[in-house]
Amino acid sequence: MRRTLVARGAAACLLTGVVVVTLAVVAGPTSPLTGYVSEAGVGSSGYATAYRIGIFSVAIGLFLLAAAVPPTLRPAALLLAVGAAGTGLSASVSCTAGCPLPPFEPTTTPDLVHGSGSILAVACVVFAMLVVAWSDIGEPVLRRLGLVGASLALPLSATIGLAMLTVGRGALVGSVERALLLVIALWAIGSALTAGFDRGDMSTRRPVGSAARDRGGS
Repeated sequence: MRRTLVARGAAACLLTGVVVVTLAVVAGPTSPLTGYVSEAGVGSSGYATAYRIGIFSVAIGLFLLAAAVPPTLRPAALLLAVGAAGTGLSASVSCTAGCPLPPFEPTTTPDLVHGSGSILAVACVVFAMLVVAWSDIGEPVLRRLGLVGASLALPLSATIGLAMLTVGRGALVGSVERALLLVIALWAIGSALTAGFDRGDMSTRRPVGSAARDRGGS
């Protein structure tokens, strides 16, 4: 029951955070389709504040998801917890205008801290997908979600990494980053909702009538 409530709380926090961040990116002063998503959190406007609140909500959701996954997925839970910490770090330290990153743009310490937190968060969640996909837990829906999520997230991650090293910030990186974040969001929310059904507990329960028959025959 506790795992079910935690999982549902994770889904609520994740969904709320994703919606708020999306609204901040779309309605904010920066381009909704190009550049980095983190650019919506630059400055002191209401959109930037909403963006950071949304990211903090996602971080809380990842922490709750780490606590809600089955005990057999402790490596995935650890990765999700570290990913949540990285998400919280990226929300706490905003990048400067344009969120510049090497090797094409001069960067500041906040840029490097923010970027490192964001990269750590994404990498940990993607590896958590792989752990779930390769696990032998009795949760086929979770395994399928992990397999689909990883099969989509890995090539997108590789594309972003290569594009950042070859062409830098722009429409290509911006569009692929948004696709990757969408995959991560859908996987995390879907996994939280699946864990919220508490299939593991349901599978261990026995019908009252069956238990009574067993006592009667013993």
